[in-house]
Amino acid sequence: MKKAIVILIVTGMLGWAIYDFVFASDEKIENESANDKDEIAEVTIGLNVGNMAPDFQLQTLSGEQAKLSDYRGSRVMINFWATWCPPCRAEMPDMEKFYQEKDVEILAINLTDTESSIKQIKDFVSEYQLTFPILLDEVIEVANTYAIQPIPTSYMVDSNGIIQFKTFGPLNFEQMVQEFEKME
Repeated sequence: MKKAIVILIVTGMLGWAIYDFVFASDEKIENESANDKDEIAEVTIGLNVGNMAPDFQLQTLSGEQAKLSDYRGSRVMINFWATWCPPCRAEMPDMEKFYQEKDVEILAINLTDTESSIKQIKDFVSEYQLTFPILLDEVIEVANTYAIQPIPTSYMVDSNGIIQFKTFGPLNFEQMVQEFEKME
């Protein structure tokens, strides 16, 4: 009787290991390393450092479509913000300087559903003379995907689409540069 229970438990564990190996790999994607094209690494899509950043597509303030995966090959700062947010206002001049001085793409995702109007966003962009793309998250779909709680929230994504840094709260220019230079 005891042998039968032990065999049943071992068989169950073996079955679970096989199931986990076969089906869990469906949740992973292959990411080709920029340094060694022959080396393939498995990376999980997620929100933690080391995860592949979840892809998204949003309309820009200028009416174009922007998709995160279109920026593969470039280092990207993803920033979630709103015009009514004082810390967001504080970091915008530093973000513009960062965009102008470094080889970085910035996708500034406005939480449009929380704004009173598109005109308010346009006035904000004009006031701060922002030249990087402003993406409109009109139904807060991307903010939900990225589990945004406080704003601003920023992610630094390397040229392979991997999250290298994330932070809650504003960043200054020096912090942006420091995290940017850590990425390949």
